[in-house]
Amino acid sequence: MFRSLTCCVPKILEPIDSGGSAPERGERSYRVAWQGRLPRRGWYMLEFAADFTGRAANLTLHVDCGAGTDPALSVSLPVKRGRVAKRVCYFPEPVRELMLEVSIAPDGQPVPVAAAPKISHCCLAWLAPHFARDRICQRLANMHHRYRGLERRAVVESLRGEAAEQGRTRRAVALSRYAETFHKRRPDAGYQPWLAQVEAESLPRPSEVADYLATLAMPTQFLFHLHLPATEALDWRALQSLRQQSYPHWRLVVTAEVDVPAAVQPELEQIAAAEERISILPGDTRLGDLLEAERGDFIASLPYTGRLAQHALYYIVHEIEQKPNGKLVYSDADSLNRVGGREEPLFKPGWNPDLLLAYNYIGNVCLFRRQVLDAGRSMPLRSLSDEVYRMLLEVRERLEQEEVVHVPRVLYHQKPLSEAALAARYRAEKEALADHLETQLPGARMEVGQVNQNFMDSATMVRCRLPIPAPSPLVSLLVPTRDGIEFLRLCLDSILALTDYPNFEVLVLDNQSRCRETLDYLQEVVADPRVRVVRWDYPFNYSAINNFGAQAARGEILGLINNDIEVISADWLTEMVSHACRPEIGCVGAKLYYANDTVQHGGVILGIGGTAGHSHKYARRDEPGYMGRLQVVQNLSAVTGACLLLRKSIFDEVGGLDEENLAVAYNDVDLCLKVREAGYRNLWTPYAELYHHESLSRGADDTFRKRRRAQREAEYMRKRWGQALDSDPAYNPNLTLIYEDFSLK
Repeated sequence: MFRSLTCCVPKILEPIDSGGSAPERGERSYRVAWQGRLPRRGWYMLEFAADFTGRAANLTLHVDCGAGTDPALSVSLPVKRGRVAKRVCYFPEPVRELMLEVSIAPDGQPVPVAAAPKISHCCLAWLAPHFARDRICQRLANMHHRYRGLERRAVVESLRGEAAEQGRTRRAVALSRYAETFHKRRPDAGYQPWLAQVEAESLPRPSEVADYLATLAMPTQFLFHLHLPATEALDWRALQSLRQQSYPHWRLVVTAEVDVPAAVQPELEQIAAAEERISILPGDTRLGDLLEAERGDFIASLPYTGRLAQHALYYIVHEIEQKPNGKLVYSDADSLNRVGGREEPLFKPGWNPDLLLAYNYIGNVCLFRRQVLDAGRSMPLRSLSDEVYRMLLEVRERLEQEEVVHVPRVLYHQKPLSEAALAARYRAEKEALADHLETQLPGARMEVGQVNQNFMDSATMVRCRLPIPAPSPLVSLLVPTRDGIEFLRLCLDSILALTDYPNFEVLVLDNQSRCRETLDYLQEVVADPRVRVVRWDYPFNYSAINNFGAQAARGEILGLINNDIEVISADWLTEMVSHACRPEIGCVGAKLYYANDTVQHGGVILGIGGTAGHSHKYARRDEPGYMGRLQVVQNLSAVTGACLLLRKSIFDEVGGLDEENLAVAYNDVDLCLKVREAGYRNLWTPYAELYHHESLSRGADDTFRKRRRAQREAEYMRKRWGQALDSDPAYNPNLTLIYEDFSLK
């Protein structure tokens, strides 16, 4: 099916002089000439692996078939740290010359010239044409939005139709679509192309706006009532952006403080006189005065340093129509640099009550339905902007998912706040969170973490330590195994020696172990009164084994633990139990690392790779992640069953794991989605840290039978959960479903 062509890579790579553009971003590129036998005409698999210093890397293969380097034949491949990346290539003619270019993106500081990537694997392997076509169709069905979930035959028919319509060959169309699944826009370096290619194409035409407004009957014309504090730092473009809104039904109240410079007051009065929708009120006006005087359906305070996108209110109305019960509305945002350019986009997740306890991920520009604010009627209107986080915390447990409207568009552009303004906001938010914990989560302790430099509005990340009930509930850790003594011993010994939680049992679910050393160890380990060995004498079925173990468990909390897990933090189980005991929480997941200290599991994101993928996979252990999300507790749709806790009552309520349809893969995701469907929130915590020596217990899916089984299970997941796999509320539709690193779509 294939034969390898190896590339002998020099130990030292040549840095590319980028003419100044790359150093400005801190990027660094390196060139290496191809040293192996050059490929002939046909299909090949490019394989590449390297370790590097930086946040991300990308390989470009430049191809010359005799007429010079042809950009149309260039192949781009994002590189995973320490992992082999692969991509199908096609060469229409024998290749005369190949050149590799490896670009390294910085992580905070510019990449030094001497930090060349260490290439560990690089080759081209010839592919049989039918095998290459199958791989392309499989990737399109898994990762391309046009073909997601289609069977191979349907993908082929779709490509054939596109080729006929465009007057191109089917191979050309297939390669073009296949290449789209390797596009990768990083939020830092890829935002400008995203604005030009994605956002610009989605903007409504003036006729669309006019037609839509004409369809709105008077009862459905939402009125937005906005507030803007007038200070000496007031950016007049904030007012201008409101007056330019394509949706016209809004009112603005400007509160003028006594210390407003004299030069500002006449200009304010002039604007108010020219615009009947703008009024000026004294600085001591109360929120209750506004609620009584105006009919506004939604109320918000606008910071004085930023501005709204032209169609902000238009898009918000669209979303509210889809969620008529919405009581809180917020959107994505970005920052304005010194020259007014847009950068640092924040593509936020949907309603995430536990992430809100870590920091104000929603930001200070959001709209509340008027009745939600009744409790704050005595609040000075000028304080509305500073008290947004406090109000969000007050409604945190009261609002259901369908009552929160997240508009997945960049509708607000924020200018950076001064250091003094940021410090004041940090203090106010810490005080608000401390008050909230005291009243809503008695016994919780707040630990202030590092400042999240990637978030513009609210940057102090917090850990909330929650108390364990007294007495500590019994936790039953279920560990399925078959032989694998070297990993089983590491798993059980680390659990028993390092775990500081006082009340747990370990049930080793032995699935036909035959290794003498394994059997001897199992006889030895049961000397610990916390350990029991239960035999499961049937063919491997992960779901059935754990369902069996759950029946034998004595604890009120179950822990699904792979036998290739290694405990490295003593309080891992204490942290997970503190969340699993909460009545509103279902499944609780942990932060797992590969042995090389890169992230194996930062939670599960639905839709990645076609079904589900691990958040921030291959990130370095100490990386903050997108919007700091590798360092904070948050709600996720699913977590891996390699280390998962939930109450036994919930496990029984949803029927446990699916033995019939999901014997090996995706059963943990299915379980989490059933738990979410039952009304519980799933949660991931970075404060429970373990190693995961992935898939060592059952091996890789490297045979036709295993691959066919994996395909059937993926097909079942799409049939069972449908569009839920492509619309994860813990993610953002502007982010990729191809990679695990939160890059832009």
